[in-house]
Amino acid sequence: MEDISDLSLRPLELSDIDDFMVWATDDKVVHFCTWEPYKSKEDAINYITITVLPHPWFRAICLGKRPIGAISVAPNSGSDKCRAELGYVLGSKYWGKGIATKAVKMVTNAIFSEWPHLERLEALVDVQNVGSQKVLEKAGFTREGVLRKYVVLKGRSRDMVMFSLLSTDPQT
Repeated sequence: MEDISDLSLRPLELSDIDDFMVWATDDKVVHFCTWEPYKSKEDAINYITITVLPHPWFRAICLGKRPIGAISVAPNSGSDKCRAELGYVLGSKYWGKGIATKAVKMVTNAIFSEWPHLERLEALVDVQNVGSQKVLEKAGFTREGVLRKYVVLKGRSRDMVMFSLLSTDPQT
């Protein structure tokens, strides 16, 4: 079992590009993601510059000082500002070690105090992505149900499982 006691979250930076490319080019990792594997470092640098750096809450999941994945909270606005969506990705060699669960718990312990207006954190997971469903359950999220034919992902409509954690739920 890998020692995950030195797991931390920090902003992802352009200097992390080589570590980012490890998971962002891995077919196994991006299988359930909305995006395709990155083919060039230039495209990845553009993504980090245009999307990651200005993002309100995007962090690298680091083991030691090295990014091995990423986690983000995307806020809603207007009448939906009481909720936000959680997303995460982790290098495949780190799967099954409790790292994603610990990272999700770190986010949930921080986000409700950082964003006091937030009442609901939700995550959508492909019905076939059993590993990610286990992560959320272990982190204290409630499985609310299956949203049938909810999203078109990589050319076909997919059933998604909705998970949520409320600010009033016990934090694990």
